Amino acid sequence: KGRKMSKSLGNGIDPLKVIEEFGADALRFMLATGNSPGNDMRFYVERCEAMRNFANKLWNASRYVLMNLNEDSKNQLPALDQLTIADKWVLSKLNTLIAEVTDNLEKYELGVAVQKLYDFIWDIFCDWYIELAKIRLQKGGDEAATARAVLVYVMSETLKLLHPFMPFITEEIWQTLPHEGETIMKAPWPVFSDE
Repeated sequence: KGRKMSKSLGNGIDPLKVIEEFGADALRFMLATGNSPGNDMRFYVERCEAMRNFANKLWNASRYVLMNLNEDSKNQLPALDQLTIADKWVLSKLNTLIAEVTDNLEKYELGVAVQKLYDFIWDIFCDWYIELAKIRLQKGGDEAATARAVLVYVMSETLKLLHPFMPFITEEIWQTLPHEGETIMKAPWPVFSDE
C-alpha cells in the first residue's frame, strides 16, 4: 500500500524470514538494487525472488566454469595473440565494468553499481560469452585452453566486484576457482587497464 513499515501498524517485514526463503545475498542485493541515497523504496517480495534467481544464475555459471577446468587451470590470461574476438570483447566489457563500478562505489552510487554488475553477469557473461565459449570448449586444444582461462579470469574479477553486495555466494565460488590468497575479502580489487 506504499505505507512506511512501522511496529505500531504491524506491517514490518521480518528480515530473517526473507533470508530463510530467499537467502541473505538475495536480500542484500535487492536492497541495493534500484536504490538511491535519501529515497524511500517499496519492498516487493517479487524483487527478492528475482535476486534469488540472479544468485542461481551466478551459481550455475560458476558450475559450468568449474566443470571445464582441469588440473593445469590457472587464473591467468593467455597472450594477446591467442585471444579471439569474443575473448577481447568480454575482456573489454569487463574492463569498462571495473572502471564504472569502482567510480560508482567511490561516489556511493550503490544502486547504479549493482545494476551494472547485474547486467554484465546476466547479459554479457552468462547469455553471450559462456555460450560462445561452449563451442570452443567442445573442440578442445588451444582454443579450449584459451576459453577456459578467460572464463576463470572474468568470473574471478566479477566476483571481486560483486563481493561487497553478495559476500556469501562470491566467497563460496571464489574458493573453488584457481586463486591466490585465503579469502576474496583480501584479494586485490580489480584495476581498470587503459591498454
